[in-house]
Amino acid sequence: MRPIDLAREHGLSAQAIRNYDDAGILPPTERSETGYRRYTLLHAQALRAFLALRGGHGHQQAMEIMRAANRGDTESAYRLIDSSHVALLTERDTRTEVAKALGGLSTAMPTPVHGRPLTVGELARRIRVHPATLRTWETQGILRPERDRATGYRQYGPDCIRDAEIARQLRRGGYLLSQVAQFIESLREAGGADALRAFLDSWQDRLTARSRNLLAGAAQLDAYLTMLDRTPQE
Repeated sequence: MRPIDLAREHGLSAQAIRNYDDAGILPPTERSETGYRRYTLLHAQALRAFLALRGGHGHQQAMEIMRAANRGDTESAYRLIDSSHVALLTERDTRTEVAKALGGLSTAMPTPVHGRPLTVGELARRIRVHPATLRTWETQGILRPERDRATGYRQYGPDCIRDAEIARQLRRGGYLLSQVAQFIESLREAGGADALRAFLDSWQDRLTARSRNLLAGAAQLDAYLTMLDRTPQE
């Protein structure tokens, strides 16, 4: 199968196929007397495997998996695959914790505070915690107070007050500081509770899609490894 045929099958350019070949994604390629690369059904399956793996593992990881498979180092290939599954499981657990934290909050988010920023003492009294607790939350990334330019004192504006009230609720619910920080950061990135719910739905969709992509990649890689096993070795 000449490069242009392999390229056409997958909607890629002939140069892209040559780049994949040179990168070690495809198995060793024979050349004709005129210098043309000769691609076979084995190369076609290698390309299918790489493209499928890329959807779940990303380009670099998929390339490393194929390189390992092509040099006969299946142990390294399996380790790379396992690491992607571990990362996906970790992300899935993170999403679950954020969703649980959101569900543990009252249906109404804290009422926005208007007016001047609060001091450490004022905020501590408002949410009934020790001022040192607020400083600890700051070191954990839960709170991000501004500083008064003249005095250097911390100033807690509306967003900081909201985050502090949410943090207090989550801590009372038994969440670790790292989990609270994780939730607050997700809330910031999403832009609020309602936006976070939509963000969580989208996040779940991405996790589901990646899981399916990992399965699809595994199936194509298995087919490729089976072909490799059946290919006579010189």
